Amino acid sequence: MGGYVYMLASKKGGTIYIGVTGDLSRRIHEHRQREAGFTARYGAIRLVWYENHDDIRDAIQREKSLKRWRRQWKIDLIESINPEWNDLYRGIGW
Repeated sequence: MGGYVYMLASKKGGTIYIGVTGDLSRRIHEHRQREAGFTARYGAIRLVWYENHDDIRDAIQREKSLKRWRRQWKIDLIESINPEWNDLYRGIGW
């Protein structure tokens, strides 16, 4: 089973949340329902980066690795594919 690692942000340069899921569309929709939790508390609902993995275990390892990264490294990764921090959820037809 495949999986995704993803980053959500409140705004450009704002709070960043890193997560992992087997169903990116469903998970982003859940975040946007703004139920209790980190993303609701900080308004981090904009999908600014994601990565697809063929094996969910690889996605989980990547998530753990990214969570240890310095903030600036995360920003650099986001901006390498999405310099304006646009909401990719809308751009990919989900």
